[in-house]
Amino acid sequence: MTARRTAWALALSAAFTLVLSGPALALDAARLDYQLQPRQIAPDTWVIEGAVQDFGRANGCNIINTGFIATPEGTWVINTGPSLKYGQQQRSAIARTTAQPVRAVVSLNLHPDYFLGNGAWADTPTLALPGTRAGMQAEGKAYEDNLFRLCGDWMLGTEAQPARQDLQPGRQRMKGHELEWRRLSGHTGDDLVLIDHSTGVLFAGGLVFSERVPTVPHARLQDWIASLHTLRGWITAGQVRTVVPSHGPVHTGTLGVDQTLDWLQWLDKRLRDSAAQGLDISEVLRLPTPPRFAHWAALQAEYARNVTTLYPAYESGQLQSATVTPGTTR
Repeated sequence: MTARRTAWALALSAAFTLVLSGPALALDAARLDYQLQPRQIAPDTWVIEGAVQDFGRANGCNIINTGFIATPEGTWVINTGPSLKYGQQQRSAIARTTAQPVRAVVSLNLHPDYFLGNGAWADTPTLALPGTRAGMQAEGKAYEDNLFRLCGDWMLGTEAQPARQDLQPGRQRMKGHELEWRRLSGHTGDDLVLIDHSTGVLFAGGLVFSERVPTVPHARLQDWIASLHTLRGWITAGQVRTVVPSHGPVHTGTLGVDQTLDWLQWLDKRLRDSAAQGLDISEVLRLPTPPRFAHWAALQAEYARNVTTLYPAYESGQLQSATVTPGTTR
């Protein structure tokens, strides 16, 4: 190979590497800073807000809202983010904000950005519902691989460390706070939510999305809809004033619950009607979405994922209905 051809090959290789690595190539360890800024939303209660976007290198896969409640009997940390680096920076941000020692770290469901930061909390109890812990154990390695693919260097050092202890739902009275952990379901098989009856703050986990299309990899839509009606009842009864969704802006009232209900009920009808019409999945993907969803984050990507994840079950259900002859039962 001539010197000119060698130089050309090296240049091509460098360009190919740049295309593959994208923005992450320009990031070094000193610049992998999530710039976490806790925002106080109630007495002793802070939220660290993630980007209202899809996973990506530009946001370091940080699309989740994490939080903490600093009581005189210790601080409760809620969700640990998408990476070891996030967990470390979260821990530093909490230490800058409150002198109360951390009592426990709780993950509200099994999805990766709820617990991949657990490695930064190895000396602290990490808790979740039993079904969530089982899901973390079963899927943690796949989550690692997927987020490394999506976010590159932001994930360096990250290893899935599932919550080590079961959390039992119920009430806990602490100085100045009455916390209630409730188990619901639908977004996943085990959806944990936290109500602070003293402040009216609800950490709603993945059950509520605000200004963003919901994700559905483990969803059961009818259970999810039922859980949202439960949450809506708490809000309208005055038990909850401030809602912290895991994805999307913190808000007061029923905004996020109503938006999530709207999407799920619309999606269920879209998929049901499409199956009844005999549309194949590519035809469903080409159907337009209503204008009222147009400003929501991750619309096209999540609509495609919603359809590809859920539609096969609707097709199977339609096929089973069609094969039942009159006068028979299933």
